[in-house]
Amino acid sequence: MGVSNNITAVLNMVALLCSIPIIAAGIWLAQKPDNGCVHLFRWPVVILGFLILVFSLIGFVGAYRYKETLLAFYLCCMAILIILLLVLLIFAFVVTRPDGSYGVPGKGYREYRLDGYSSWLLNHVVDSKSWRKIRACLGDSDVCPKLTQRFITADQFFAAHLSPLQSGCCKPPTICGYTFVNPTLWTNPSNPTGDPDCYLWSNDQTQLCYNCNACKAGLLGNLRKEWRKASIILIVAVVLLICVYVVACSAFRNAQTEDLFNRYKR
Repeated sequence: MGVSNNITAVLNMVALLCSIPIIAAGIWLAQKPDNGCVHLFRWPVVILGFLILVFSLIGFVGAYRYKETLLAFYLCCMAILIILLLVLLIFAFVVTRPDGSYGVPGKGYREYRLDGYSSWLLNHVVDSKSWRKIRACLGDSDVCPKLTQRFITADQFFAAHLSPLQSGCCKPPTICGYTFVNPTLWTNPSNPTGDPDCYLWSNDQTQLCYNCNACKAGLLGNLRKEWRKASIILIVAVVLLICVYVVACSAFRNAQTEDLFNRYKR
């Protein structure tokens, strides 16, 4: 049984290492301004990563100490965690698949509309009840103030590749025809009826376009972009975890068979 347990111990160390990029991806997501304001998406990946880390340690101890009960507990819990991680990945892919962005002629940034995103995101993230808290959180962040430090002239700003959140919340929609003063100060709209958001824009630095549908769409665009990036790491990690789990199950079964055979011989 020793060889099989040694194999299982090594595999558990691999699983433990796989938990590190999962935790790192979760922390990266959690510290983003949009995820910091949308608490629904903030910690699930981090929590799953830490649980995988804990149960990998349990599995390693069980294999190293020849504790079959611990190994069985580890395999059961790890199966549940892998399934939860797969469900989270599939769910995130489905709800972030639609893209509400569109190009703006002559501009380096894209703009965003709500009707391009999934109904689940619209109903659970930017509904009127949730948005009051999110709007206040965004207003307290440095997402928009940073732009005034980065861009001085209109040409610099219009050529910039803004994040969806910056594009939607920190400036009025291009169709409104506002004149650039600085990235968060705009005057004299030439087409104020071009979009309902044109009337919602405010040069008050605590208001800007935080009440605009463009800001809600920009938030969803940011969430989509970040979750798509994190999903690449998570997919690689979950594939490795599944491979490790399958081999660990095989080693555990072989260990049990070997143990029964040795008992029968005695």
